[in-house]
Amino acid sequence: MSKKIVIDPVTRVEGHGKVTIQLDDKGNVKDSKFHIVEFRGFEKFIQGNPYWQAPLVVQRLCGICPVSHHLAAAKAIDQIVGIDPEDLSPTATKIRKLLHYGQIFQSHALHFFYLAAPDLLFGVDADPAIRNVVGVAQEHPELAKKGILMRKFGQEMIKATAGKKIHGIAAVPGGVLKNLHRNEIDYFLDGKEIPSIDTMIEWCTEVIDFMKGYHKEHAAWLDTFAAFPSGHLGLVSKDGSGALDLYDGRLRAVDSTGIITLNDIPDFQYHKYFNEDVERWSYLKFPYIKHLGRENGWNRVGPLGRMNVCKSITTPIAEKERKEFMAYTNGKPNNMTMHTHMARLIETLHAAEVMKELLHDEDITGNELVREGVRRNEGIGVIEAPRGTLIHHYKVDDAGKIEKCNLIVSTTHNNDPMNKAVGWVAQNVIDKKEEITEGMLNQVEVAIRAYDPCLSCATHAMGKMPLQLSIFNNEGDLIDEKLKS
Repeated sequence: MSKKIVIDPVTRVEGHGKVTIQLDDKGNVKDSKFHIVEFRGFEKFIQGNPYWQAPLVVQRLCGICPVSHHLAAAKAIDQIVGIDPEDLSPTATKIRKLLHYGQIFQSHALHFFYLAAPDLLFGVDADPAIRNVVGVAQEHPELAKKGILMRKFGQEMIKATAGKKIHGIAAVPGGVLKNLHRNEIDYFLDGKEIPSIDTMIEWCTEVIDFMKGYHKEHAAWLDTFAAFPSGHLGLVSKDGSGALDLYDGRLRAVDSTGIITLNDIPDFQYHKYFNEDVERWSYLKFPYIKHLGRENGWNRVGPLGRMNVCKSITTPIAEKERKEFMAYTNGKPNNMTMHTHMARLIETLHAAEVMKELLHDEDITGNELVREGVRRNEGIGVIEAPRGTLIHHYKVDDAGKIEKCNLIVSTTHNNDPMNKAVGWVAQNVIDKKEEITEGMLNQVEVAIRAYDPCLSCATHAMGKMPLQLSIFNNEGDLIDEKLKS
């Protein structure tokens, strides 16, 4: 008799998803899927709003990623008012970057210390009662303290530039609302009220060293768990150097061996190179590069993808760590899913170094905040969110109302990779096992968590997924199901 394993909900991720694994009567895995079961619809209900509201409204996609959506939308709306990224004032550009790198910093700290660390520190088979952030705080108080304060530092940077930590407003069409004053800058430099930016850099290097030591002890697991060849996508600098650029750059993709499949495409041309597919079993779409086709054109995005497509990092300490990271695979793309955690820590360090540079830059106290251009009817904003490449595309009518909105969110790019990771665990951990343990099922979640998915951000269009209604009695037994295609 066939059997279906259901993990619902997937835990320690943002948003709601479930996994189903189909077994035949001999315990062989027949199929596995990662279902995204929530539907948000932002692409539709933002239509009809005035264009200038887009950076405000789209923040409500998420409480974890609001800055990323705010800035991607702002970059698109800048174009609608006739301002390209290079046309912004130096003050506006650098204030936005401070906000952006504060977001990268706090989000990466949140994921590593709160969501991923419990599995790394206690093991995938540990008692769920301690395999959480509370357990980390109890067993590793110093590590937990640093994680909490690192996240706080990033959130304070967001508050300083955007007015509040969640759903603040920094960007306006063609610029920013405010600069930073000397006392606001000193708050991050002097270490009197919160640990300083220099302390943040020091702690980042300490956590990277911790991860290196962890890898030495667990290399056999980290190098093989949910590892599979894939394409990789991210932004690189516009100057041709191939340097990592998390704020503004060109789209580059490579295959699993390092061959370039998308060669530094201007972000505003993304729609010429990408398609999105849908499936009946998920509200999350499946993007892919057109000329490679649906089967071969999908890519990983996020920290691991970005390490694989870039040729350098512009800040010295992070660049040293990047070189060591890439040397492990002899300069070829790293296709090992669990190495995403180290890539994420390297980016956290890079974000801290960039924030330090910006805090010492006089332009962030400048007074030229907004510039104006000639109105257009279309704008595209692309940015590297913590979880990967984020695309916002808007078309507006002559009255300034949004006619069309398309969002390709980081987690959407990672839809195929996450399903591949689930399939790997199903085949290598669950297949043919007489007893399915909680630890085995947690390994499915560990594979998903490596991508730090934000499922709330990623579901905007209906696709083909049918509406399913399950009816349970007061004892929790399923008594009826209705399916509407």
